[in-house]
Amino acid sequence: MTRDYGSKALTIASFVIVLGAWEYAGRLPVSNAFPPLSATAAAAWEMTRDGRLPQALAITIVPMVIGVTISALMGVMLGLATGLDRRVEWLGIPLFLVLQAAPLAAIIPMLVLAYGVGLAAKVSVVCIMAVPVIVLNSYKAVRHTPKSLLEMSDAFLGTRRQTIFKVILPAASPVIFAGLRLGTAAGFVGAVLAELLISPTGIGDLITYHQSIAEYPQMYAAIVSVIILSALFLEFLDRLELMLFRPERRAA
Repeated sequence: MTRDYGSKALTIASFVIVLGAWEYAGRLPVSNAFPPLSATAAAAWEMTRDGRLPQALAITIVPMVIGVTISALMGVMLGLATGLDRRVEWLGIPLFLVLQAAPLAAIIPMLVLAYGVGLAAKVSVVCIMAVPVIVLNSYKAVRHTPKSLLEMSDAFLGTRRQTIFKVILPAASPVIFAGLRLGTAAGFVGAVLAELLISPTGIGDLITYHQSIAEYPQMYAAIVSVIILSALFLEFLDRLELMLFRPERRAA
């Protein structure tokens, strides 16, 4: 219990230090384009009251949710397939390594030519950002299943299906969920980049517009809103993992 309170105190202290440093740096000022936290918070409140920020988030979240959902389903399934079958690994892993290393700015024009500037192109950007991360983490999670657990399953004459669902998946779930969190974060970045580089809508439109007219508190308010939304979703994934696959941590 004491350790739990200590960790929470350190978490709160880290937030206080970072936010205090932001306020201090904005008041120096470090740059005219870097407003203090208080001005950014006031701009966020004003944009929330007049409806601009919620409306922009509602537009941005559509390709984000669709892309992250597709990425999670495809990524985990492909990661499991590459981890369980050597032939699928040889066929798929090089492709996902290339996609992870490819510069997104060079790929977006091809997506625009293929899908236009609508929802399909933005969902594709989210998937390109998120899927390789999830696949590679899931693949590594399966491949690093402790050999002792696999030997135990063989000793008890477990079938291939039983070994996968009762040994490999439970052992790999922490790393798979870590990949989901990393992929989700990359997907959020991809959604905002798509709005900045494909068509100015949603949060991307707010960022571009307020940057163009030098209203930097409003610009930072839009950026921070996406960061908060991403953090909340990652916290949801962490709690979902805790509920489904980590009974020992849940009990603690």
